[in-house]
Amino acid sequence: MSAALDDVVVLDLTTSFSSALTAAFLADFGGQVIRLELLPQASEPEQEKGAWDYEADLIHRNKQSVQIDPQQERGRQLLAELAAKADVIITDWPLARLQQVGLDYATVAQANAGIVFGRTSGFGPQGPDSELPLIDELAACRAGAMPTLPQPGEAPVYTGAGAMHATVLLAFGVITALVHRQATGEGQEVDTSFFAANMYGASLDLQAFLAIDEGQRERLMHPISRLDVSNPISGSLYPSSDGRWVTLTMPDTDRWWPLLAPEVGLEVDDERFNSHEKRCEINRLELIQELEAGFQKHPGAHWREVFAEKHMSADVIEQFDYPAQDPQVAANKYIVELDHPSFGKLNSLGFPIFMSESPARLRSLAPCRGQHTGAVLHELLGYSEDEIYQFTADGVVV
Repeated sequence: MSAALDDVVVLDLTTSFSSALTAAFLADFGGQVIRLELLPQASEPEQEKGAWDYEADLIHRNKQSVQIDPQQERGRQLLAELAAKADVIITDWPLARLQQVGLDYATVAQANAGIVFGRTSGFGPQGPDSELPLIDELAACRAGAMPTLPQPGEAPVYTGAGAMHATVLLAFGVITALVHRQATGEGQEVDTSFFAANMYGASLDLQAFLAIDEGQRERLMHPISRLDVSNPISGSLYPSSDGRWVTLTMPDTDRWWPLLAPEVGLEVDDERFNSHEKRCEINRLELIQELEAGFQKHPGAHWREVFAEKHMSADVIEQFDYPAQDPQVAANKYIVELDHPSFGKLNSLGFPIFMSESPARLRSLAPCRGQHTGAVLHELLGYSEDEIYQFTADGVVV
């Protein structure tokens, strides 16, 4: 079966989880992703012996690994030759470091005008803060959403989701640039930043903030108590008797009220709540109190059964143990079983994108450092075994 990105050669020069996972996504769909491990600077800490490097088997799956010493002139030449053969470079390195080894966009594009150069930055490629470090927490601080997430009076909440948004945005940008190159022959730089990714993580609220009058913006800048939502049965949370939380997403209260009311011990025609206006405006706070008491009469498992039986737009909030054993997850390969040569049967995150004709595939686990140096130099650059042996003897490659 052919893969969507067959024959696309990608150089992976990444240090962050986010950018490395972008390269892994390209590898999942057939790209030949070559991870450059530069000596003597190790890009990653050594894994504790005897422990499964679960992070590497996620973000470096389906990749090849080449180790080259950029301190030697011959090593820098090999890097330049690899860059000249590549279709894509994925990186999150500072520009100064890329320039040191001749792998910045301007240098690479001189020999390879069609290169698609995808980079994750901290705050974007332009402006006074373009060289600030790639740290998601710092980008999230500026994006505006953190103070709005907790309950009133509690500390701002860092979700950690910005880096994952950046992973997908960079992959999308690279694929779009490849489509453009196919039509025009032109390569280009592609940049997404943790700052932009965090802003788009809050895009609905941030767009609303930009759209409304300045005098109304204040209400979007502060957290809203779960006991003071505008619609008691939409976007609301209530604890069950065993401490698990239920969430309701029923904006059309006229539709859902006849199903919900009896389950929480209320009469459908209760005069306090027998219209949408009463439920969401006149007696809104009273309904919230009633629902708070009603949901605490039964445990979370009870409410899940009720929601499923009545086909209600609601669910129980779960922890990580739920997706780990959910049959829906297995059916869609969101978690896959690995047959690890050192650790046996293991579970790892799988593929979040379904494609009917050219699906993602797990071809290999994360490589050892330099595992494919000889093969890549021979197959991609055409060096003989004797030449590769000499490179190794001279310490140019490992």
